[in-house]
Amino acid sequence: MTGKTAPPAADPAPAAPKEEPAPAPKEEPAPAPKEEPAPTPKEEPAPAAEGAPAPEHPPAAEQPPAPTDVSAPVPTAEATPAPEEGSPAPPAEHPAPEPEKPKAEPPSSPLSLTVEEVSENSVTLTWKAPEKTGRSGLDGYLVEICKDGSTDWAAVNKEPFLSTRYTIQDLGSGDKLHVRVKAVSAGGTSVPATLEQPVLVREITQLPRIRMPRHLRQTYVRHVGDAVNLMIPFQGKPQPQVVWTKNEQTLDTSRVTIRNTEKDTIFFIREAQRSDSGKYQLAVKINGAEDKATLDIRVIEPPGPPQNMKLVDIWGFNVALEWSPPADNGNSEIKGYTVQKSDKKSGKWFTALERCTRTSCTISDLIMGNTYSFRVFAENACGLSEKAAVASGVAHIEKTKTVYQPEKIPERDMMEPPKFTQPLTDRATTRGYNTHLFCSVRGFPQPKIIWMKNQMEIREDPKYIALIDQGVCSLEIRKPGPFDGGIYTCKAVNPLGEASVDCKLDVKIPK
Repeated sequence: MTGKTAPPAADPAPAAPKEEPAPAPKEEPAPAPKEEPAPTPKEEPAPAAEGAPAPEHPPAAEQPPAPTDVSAPVPTAEATPAPEEGSPAPPAEHPAPEPEKPKAEPPSSPLSLTVEEVSENSVTLTWKAPEKTGRSGLDGYLVEICKDGSTDWAAVNKEPFLSTRYTIQDLGSGDKLHVRVKAVSAGGTSVPATLEQPVLVREITQLPRIRMPRHLRQTYVRHVGDAVNLMIPFQGKPQPQVVWTKNEQTLDTSRVTIRNTEKDTIFFIREAQRSDSGKYQLAVKINGAEDKATLDIRVIEPPGPPQNMKLVDIWGFNVALEWSPPADNGNSEIKGYTVQKSDKKSGKWFTALERCTRTSCTISDLIMGNTYSFRVFAENACGLSEKAAVASGVAHIEKTKTVYQPEKIPERDMMEPPKFTQPLTDRATTRGYNTHLFCSVRGFPQPKIIWMKNQMEIREDPKYIALIDQGVCSLEIRKPGPFDGGIYTCKAVNPLGEASVDCKLDVKIPK
């Protein structure tokens, strides 16, 4: 070790004082204070500008004296005169060896490596940062390519870069290339993320894109036995490759027929069955660039009948029923239940309750004396179940014995003598114009009405017309003259008494 470090010490002329301590460790290893600085050869290689001899000192020569003196600071090459001043200076070299740090783990692979764009001489890639980058973080990414059929991978970029997008330039048109990306950090290089298919280097005039119809973006529902015929358009140039799968598995061509054209793909099932329900994945690819869509198909049928229907209670004109949901819902949510009743006399079924969302109900307003049977249907988006659950028992509504007792109304004496409620009023009229006199009277029995003029009873005279309706008495005087003026009296008479009212009539002669 001293042999390697001596030549660099002899080269500089002013280093003569430094050469004297250098041989000291060789000739006199015994004296501890001055020869412990002998590790100064470690200081001499420092000015030599090469760190190669430095690592050689810690393993053998310098480690034994380390425990003797550790208090002095770490000296530089110029600190060689330190041995003359005192022994503590040289041992400061010994703290240099540091404990080994745990090795950093390499990062994980980049995620979601895809082809963004392909031209006739370039390929643009995008990806996402790895989940694990290590304590020191990422230094960048390396992109490598390999021609199809070869196993020689060549790096595209010489230095790592931090962007998650990269364009590989100067490629040959028509080449098929495998591409992979590695993440690089202080801990090492990650497992590469590789494209599943090789990329054909040629210009893509239009990226692949699926134009899923609006009604197919949600669950597409059909009934058992219906035909499923769907056309899904797409775009892309050159003509893209179309791939169908079901639930991430290869499509069963015995059930589904696929026909592809340049602009669309046709999905056809002749007679749908419930087993055809599921999620179908459509992928349109052009040289590593692709677009995906999912078609969710549900094939439904009427549900099975409810179970365990029973009569829970009967009281008055009411019946309580309970049942359980059907074992088979027909691949669709149960929307409700329809309850029907049938009386023993007619034998006909009538709907008592529709769209009942619970599995219990109460049927009211039953007719007493009748015996009823009950059944219930389940209903889903396809309709009512073909069969119904029938209650095991029947409900007999018993007649209740009731005795009609009419209300006793006390008799009231309605007998009343005549009494005028509206009297006659004085009138003035013009000769030749018909005139009416009015009054009203009450009494029971109905009184007899007598009209009088100047205390003389008016009998059957065509000039006068006397009427009575609902107790209203009227006397019409037709075309009166001056001699028809006077005092008119209305008299009402019945067995209990009599009453009368009068008025004055004045007939004027026009001038």
